[in-house]
Amino acid sequence: MSNHKITAAGRKDEGKGASRRLRHAGKVPAIVYGGDAAPQSIQLDQEKTWVASQHEWFYSSIIDLEVDGKVETVLLRDMQRHPYKQVIMHLDFQRVSAKEAIRVHVPLRLVNAEGSPAGKTAGVVLTQELNDVEIVCLPGDLPESIEVDLSAMEVGATVHLSEVALPKGVELAVKLDEGHNPAVAVARHARVEAEPEVEADEAGDVPAAKQDDAEEK
Repeated sequence: MSNHKITAAGRKDEGKGASRRLRHAGKVPAIVYGGDAAPQSIQLDQEKTWVASQHEWFYSSIIDLEVDGKVETVLLRDMQRHPYKQVIMHLDFQRVSAKEAIRVHVPLRLVNAEGSPAGKTAGVVLTQELNDVEIVCLPGDLPESIEVDLSAMEVGATVHLSEVALPKGVELAVKLDEGHNPAVAVARHARVEAEPEVEADEAGDVPAAKQDDAEEK
């Protein structure tokens, strides 16, 4: 697990008006809650936070959040974006304890597809059916993503979630059975669309001799 650090500052002004003023000043209003401490309103730099939000770790990793010099370990729980601008409207962070298990959605990353039998076969398309999965683990065991090894994938095969090797200390949040075992990746032959048939009555299909006869009449 990699360590990621974000710096913030405490704030006392709350409400929609205060949040609007913060955003106009290039800041992101946010809140930190959970644990034994009371919820705390904070503010972050909009530009730096937007850059961080472009990485997967921002959503599925433990973050060292420094607020006015004090560092807390947190997990992003909610992010509100502007409907069309590159602006983060609000963030929710939850404090985490090293001794308490957490439930988190982490990305699934397909690896070694190119070297598989399916990947080496012309006309075969390998698609990812499941992008993330919810897991349960201690904060220290939280992976940024889970790799799905496709090196042995055959043409026409499907890799289900039950076949994915989980990192040590990590469990699926939902139990799998015959009724719930979603597909993660599928190798299919690409569809080849048939060429449209040419209509028989087109002028180009009529023998030249018959065209001449028709013109004389």
